Amino acid sequence: MALHVATRGIPISDEGNCVQTRQDACSNSGGLMKRTNNDRALIARAVILAMAACGVLAGYLLGCVFALQMAEYGLDQYAKLMVVHEDASSVEARGLLDTLNGSPYPACSDAEIAYFRELVFSSEYLKDAGRIQSGKIVCSATAGRPMRSIGQFKASSQKDGTIAYSNLSPVKDAHLKRAGLQLGTAYVVFGANSPTSLGTIPMHLIVTMKDPAGQKSVGQTEGVSDEKGPDLTTEGTRQLRDTLYATRCSSVYATCLTASTTASEALTGERITVVGSMVLGCGAGALLGIGFSMMYRRSRNIEQQLRRAVARDKLEVAYQPIVNLATGRIVGAEALARWTDEDGNEVNPDEFIKIAEEHGFVAHITRMVVQRSLRAFAETLNTCPGFRLSVNVAAADLVDPQFLPMLVEAVKRANVKPKSLVIEITERSTADSLRAMETIRALRRLGHSIHIDDFGTGYSNLDKLLYLWADTIKIDKAFTRVIGTESVTVAILPQILEMAKSLNLGVVVEGVENDRQANYFFPSAEQRIFGQGWLYGHPVSAEDFQTQLADDWGKPPLVEETTALQTDEDEGAALPYLLPSPAMAGARGKG
Repeated sequence: MALHVATRGIPISDEGNCVQTRQDACSNSGGLMKRTNNDRALIARAVILAMAACGVLAGYLLGCVFALQMAEYGLDQYAKLMVVHEDASSVEARGLLDTLNGSPYPACSDAEIAYFRELVFSSEYLKDAGRIQSGKIVCSATAGRPMRSIGQFKASSQKDGTIAYSNLSPVKDAHLKRAGLQLGTAYVVFGANSPTSLGTIPMHLIVTMKDPAGQKSVGQTEGVSDEKGPDLTTEGTRQLRDTLYATRCSSVYATCLTASTTASEALTGERITVVGSMVLGCGAGALLGIGFSMMYRRSRNIEQQLRRAVARDKLEVAYQPIVNLATGRIVGAEALARWTDEDGNEVNPDEFIKIAEEHGFVAHITRMVVQRSLRAFAETLNTCPGFRLSVNVAAADLVDPQFLPMLVEAVKRANVKPKSLVIEITERSTADSLRAMETIRALRRLGHSIHIDDFGTGYSNLDKLLYLWADTIKIDKAFTRVIGTESVTVAILPQILEMAKSLNLGVVVEGVENDRQANYFFPSAEQRIFGQGWLYGHPVSAEDFQTQLADDWGKPPLVEETTALQTDEDEGAALPYLLPSPAMAGARGKG
């Protein structure tokens, strides 16, 4: 008996119209693909730009935080430096007060004023010296001997008997505003020749005098008013509204120095830090955007291409032979979904089946494989009772209420017996799912054989195997590939085979690629063991498989077929792969 597969033809008279229609469809498909690719490119650019903008914003905010922190640190260092300078100038001022009070010249005489000027010019921190009475300057090195006393300066007493002034200015010149000390009738104005700031941030200095009780007295500000300001007699850094402060107090004298700057001045001074953070943020955001767009594009690209392929029936079905190791004959085939994406790349079935499961359309792929494989092998299944066709069923199919009706309808339409169609499930398919297990029992009642695929890699246990009434277990290729090696995994194989034998389960060994692996599983008379792998054939089209099957059945078996397998007439036995009928056996010689 010659093996053949029915094919659908196109009438010659309609061939031209069909070609034109196909060309129009390809043109429309190409235009749609081009628009889709352009849309994806626009989306990718938009994502990159959005992430870059977010990165710039985040970089600006972080840069501002860093800039303010650096400004606070700079203010604190500046305040510490100024305290050291003020302490040094205060020590010199107190020494000069004793010298002034011991002047050998008449008070405010020309000789004494000249003497004061000599002392001022030779000192490091002294800016002015003279005589003061009742808060009014009588004479000084800078003002000489004015016709009338200068000012009425506010003073505060010190623990050492001196009188302090926060703004003693004998001449109306802002540059001469310095702290002053009075002892007796002599006074000095002093101040350190210190830098006006550290770094690029403008800093303003506030000198605060404390009274004997340690409370704030009078504040002198250079450029910043201290009215309604913060407590400037407590050390530390603080921010009040838009101004940053750093206060340090002398451990020798009752003075505190506060360096201040505004937030806007700090950000302007540290603009390199802010701009640098924005650039880094932009770069990081752009990189994240590129990464996200690539991930999104790949995920969406594969998913959308797969959806289009399923909708347009573009997936292919390949068939890999399953061989009885005892006879060497092909007794079945496993239908395997294959897909080549729009770029011409073959996509791994594990990858696109997982995508279909995650996005909820794996049932369409299962229906396509079942219907197409039954249509391709209907005649073979009817004329060769011993041949079995295996299809893989996903976990989502087992809980889909439309699965069983679809399967029953497909078997009925192909006019084959349910026992000819094997349902392969993985161990994970039934994990914690009562509905899936009920579906499997319903399949058994319909007459389908149940094979546990990838056995040993999931949730195997004896109770579940018995509960599911499984016919056969398929040993995963991970066990097969370690045969002939020193892997400890090899030690598990005899236990699996012994368990299958005790439960009267058939065994299909996956991934058989060489004779050593095949010989390892060569069965005894009491056990049904089958092989599947490249040693027996790669997955091929239905037409090529039919040719391979006809050639295989034209060769003599390795052993007597009657002793290799049980038949399905044995009601108590699990349904195995069966041998060809006598009529089919007689037809081998004609192949």
